[in-house]
Amino acid sequence: MEHKITALVRPTLEGMGYALVRVLLQGKERRTVQIMAERQDRAAMSVDDCVLLSRAVSAVLDVADPVVGSYVLEVSSPGLDRPLTRREDFNRFAGHETRLETVRPIGGQRRFRGRLLGLTEEGAVRLALPEGEEVVVPQADVAKAKLVIGDEPIAKRRK
Repeated sequence: MEHKITALVRPTLEGMGYALVRVLLQGKERRTVQIMAERQDRAAMSVDDCVLLSRAVSAVLDVADPVVGSYVLEVSSPGLDRPLTRREDFNRFAGHETRLETVRPIGGQRRFRGRLLGLTEEGAVRLALPEGEEVVVPQADVAKAKLVIGDEPIAKRRK
């Protein structure tokens, strides 16, 4: 369902100057469709941006009607602790503290926290662990990845 919604809303968002970061469908009784987007010019998202996107996405979803039953539409920016969902995110945010969870154990563990080093040529995620070791995770094995809020992302955001 998330892939179907992605295919429906991505062209509209891109045509408006935004990039789709993530589509997430949550809940069983009270469903929520979360659309996370950012500006293509990398400027900060405003409430007005979210309102504009919400109206456009709502119109697209009303016509296509991909979600059975009622749902709440939530449009937001990725925020400082943004999820890393696209291939380009892993290179763009290299150097940032990151929390990563895998679908299967790598070296006996599934959760990692360290400094993101970007992607290998093969597309695997490289992470420098605090102990000085490096872990390499095939992107297909990444279940979740997100930036960790700290002083560094806040300082970069203020520039």
